[in-house]
Amino acid sequence: MAESLKRKTVHGMTWSLVDNIANSGITFLVGLILARLLTPMEYGIMAMITIFIAISTSIIDSGFSNALIRKSEIKRIDYNTVFYFNLAISIFLYIILYIVSPVISSFFKEPILIKVTRVISWILIINALGIIPRTILVVNIDFKTQTKVSLISSIVSGVVGIGMAFYGLGVWSLVGQQLSRQLFNTFFLWIYCRWRPVWEFSADSFREMFGFGSKLLISGLIDTIYKNIYYVIIGHFYSSVQLGQYTRADQFKNIFSSNLTNVIQRVSYPVLSSIQNDPKRLKDAYCRIIKTTMLITFTCMIGLAAIAKPLIIVLIGEKWLQAVYFLQIICFAGMLYPLHAINLNILQVKGRSDLFLNLEIIKKIIAVGPIVAGMFWGIECMLWGSVLTSFISFFLNSYYSADLINYPTWKQIKDILPTLLVSGITALAMWSLTFVNMPMFFLLLLQCLLGLVLSIFIYERLRLEEYLEVKHIILSLLSRKK
Repeated sequence: MAESLKRKTVHGMTWSLVDNIANSGITFLVGLILARLLTPMEYGIMAMITIFIAISTSIIDSGFSNALIRKSEIKRIDYNTVFYFNLAISIFLYIILYIVSPVISSFFKEPILIKVTRVISWILIINALGIIPRTILVVNIDFKTQTKVSLISSIVSGVVGIGMAFYGLGVWSLVGQQLSRQLFNTFFLWIYCRWRPVWEFSADSFREMFGFGSKLLISGLIDTIYKNIYYVIIGHFYSSVQLGQYTRADQFKNIFSSNLTNVIQRVSYPVLSSIQNDPKRLKDAYCRIIKTTMLITFTCMIGLAAIAKPLIIVLIGEKWLQAVYFLQIICFAGMLYPLHAINLNILQVKGRSDLFLNLEIIKKIIAVGPIVAGMFWGIECMLWGSVLTSFISFFLNSYYSADLINYPTWKQIKDILPTLLVSGITALAMWSLTFVNMPMFFLLLLQCLLGLVLSIFIYERLRLEEYLEVKHIILSLLSRKK
């Protein structure tokens, strides 16, 4: 049984990771081309509407997908109840955004936002149609199918976006890319998933799931507002150009940070939920996930901060140079995101959505400080404040989750400290090469080579359990391909 769960977890984690790497890789390559065809101002305009789409998306889901995943026995009427609720709310929110689009445009002082908001908001209805098929695949830990779907939609939408940018359509190329991506994603989810809605709705099922999901909804809204509030502050108090610079830095950071977080959340939640009544197995699985995840996260995020300047200049040009410093700062905040996600997943697995909500409220109150600082003392001050907030959030998350599985904060720190130190030493050696005068392309190549060789050399000497686990997975994947 234990071995079966491990295989299921590794299989799900592997396909989820392949999904995120391949999907992000395509999106990243498309983004590089678009960044050379478009300007920071056009990216900034698109970022201004991000918070409204993100908040609406959270409201549409309302925590129901997590409530479904957590249920030990899901009935047909449960799926149909959630489906029709999601669809009705998405239509309502589209109408709201259509009406208030002039207000959004006036707030940011960008007239084009009226039309952009009214067009991009169609993504809400399209996304709502795909929530249940996606949830069913997650329940079945079928990330292979999700990988196929996301790859197809990413490739097609990338072609659409680049084509529109090539013909000089500016910000509309970004709108076209996002809309077509969600459209094809939902379409193929329906093709691959056998589920079809039936006209039925259960008030009892709705109340049961809303009792759990409503707290996740509120906490999700708080978190979504916090993650996107920087777009609002920079867009309103500074300029669309500076917002565009920050947006590109954030997208580079998300290549590793957000994607790793998504992988962990998508796979660990259903897996941990399946063993929630076995405390020992739950704790053991939790420890392994944390140590393995943070080895990858620290390596990627601290390394990314070290190579930020040559990476951005080589890939998207010197017009994005301001994004370098932004990226270096937010890498230190983003490196803890997967750890936050794992700790918060335990609260959901244990059914403590009340603690989940309380934590989000406390953390976001603390985060108000850096946001206010950004209004008066500059963007950099706000970003350094987000780093401090991220560390405080870890202590809060781990404090509450520790009591539920007997895995205290100090033990978590002890388990991840070796990989943090190795990553720090390696990144410092990589960064020191920036003092050598050489072309940026060769500097980037040399930094990456040094980081890879040095980290493998140190880990081979230390023989850490989490390193051996990651090494085994990589070698297994390579042997299958052969």
